[in-house]
Amino acid sequence: MISQISAPRLKGHRFPRSIISYAVWAYYRFSLSLRDVEDLLAERGIVVSYEAIRAWVGKFGPHIAKRVRATRLRPTDKWHLDEVVIMINGVQHWLWRAVDSNGEVLDILVQTRRNARAAKRFISRLIARWGEPRVIVTDKLRSYCAALRQLGLNVDHRAHKGLNNRIEGSHRPTRKREKIQGRFKSARQAQRFLCAHDETANLFRPRRHKMTASRYRQSLVAAFERWNDCAKSMAA
Repeated sequence: MISQISAPRLKGHRFPRSIISYAVWAYYRFSLSLRDVEDLLAERGIVVSYEAIRAWVGKFGPHIAKRVRATRLRPTDKWHLDEVVIMINGVQHWLWRAVDSNGEVLDILVQTRRNARAAKRFISRLIARWGEPRVIVTDKLRSYCAALRQLGLNVDHRAHKGLNNRIEGSHRPTRKREKIQGRFKSARQAQRFLCAHDETANLFRPRRHKMTASRYRQSLVAAFERWNDCAKSMAA
């Protein structure tokens, strides 16, 4: 992956795009700390501090994720919505997440409330980005019903905890990264990180159990090509 990006070196950066994009990819793709990525690069003869990697992740991670999201195909018309509590500086926040029927994350939003207003804000954000779905599946939180009623959406709303298992598993990687990072430092930092983290997961974690070995290898090659194409647009 490192040798595949031939774009010129970024202005003001000592390392080429290929190394920077590789470090960003490794940090978001695996459950690694910044020091782990530093060691991974050092094994390849690339001496760079974890603070430099932190700067790369903060600067280029959201940019690449935005480009990846812009090239995504339209999701399926059945969405699963859920919310999970996260603690930020001792204050309770709620992470709202939506996935489609294939398990791909559509969007996330960190908010301080778990009420109808917060649900309406999240659903409005989803509709603005992806259009109106055919089915929305949620748990039994009444805020969803109130939000859908206020928005006047003509969708099939299914409120049943047992039907929402599709999204429950998508919270696990978030919990793992939250533990590695020693909890998120701010709502803004959590939002920026998780948006990039989930887009990377969408790209590099297809539903492998439903693929043949050859098809999975093809999807992996396509994922790397797409990541590299998005990384070429990085600007200093």
